[in-house]
Amino acid sequence: MHAIDRTDAKILEQLQREGRLSHLELAERVGLSPTPCTRRVRRLEQAGIIRGYAAILDPKRVGQNVAAYIQIKLERHTDDVIERFRRTLDERPEVVAAHAMTGEMDFLLHVVVPDLDALGRFTLHQLLKLPGVRDVRSSLVLETLKTSAHVPIVP
Repeated sequence: MHAIDRTDAKILEQLQREGRLSHLELAERVGLSPTPCTRRVRRLEQAGIIRGYAAILDPKRVGQNVAAYIQIKLERHTDDVIERFRRTLDERPEVVAAHAMTGEMDFLLHVVVPDLDALGRFTLHQLLKLPGVRDVRSSLVLETLKTSAHVPIVP
C-alpha cells in the first residue's frame, strides 16, 4: 500500500478527469511547480497506482451496440480449468471486464458486441464449449444510467 497525501489525491483526481493534461497544466491545477509534480506522477505510476492512460470510448459509436453481463458457474475449480478460462477471457476482445465472484456464480463478465447474433455466437461457440463451464446466464443492458472509470480518492 502506498500512502497518498492530499497533493497526490489532487493529482489523481485531475488525471482521472482529464488524462491528457500536460505536466505543466497539471502542476498549475494542483498548486505545484512542474518538476515536483512530474516526480509525483512518476512515483504514482511506478507504485502501480496509475496503471495507464486511455481514451474512454462510446461503445455504440464504434459499432458495439449490445452490452451484456454474463454469469458463469464452473463444474469444478481445478487450476487447469480456471487457467484455461482466464486465457480464453484474455483472448476475447468482447470481454471488457471479468470478475471472480462470491455467491451463486463464479465469474461475472461484462461483454460488448455489435449485435445479438454476435452475443449468441460468443456464448454458444466460446463460453459453453469451455471445459468445466456448467452454467451461463446472460442479462442484456437496456440502458446505461451511469458509467465511470473514476475511483474515489481518500488521502
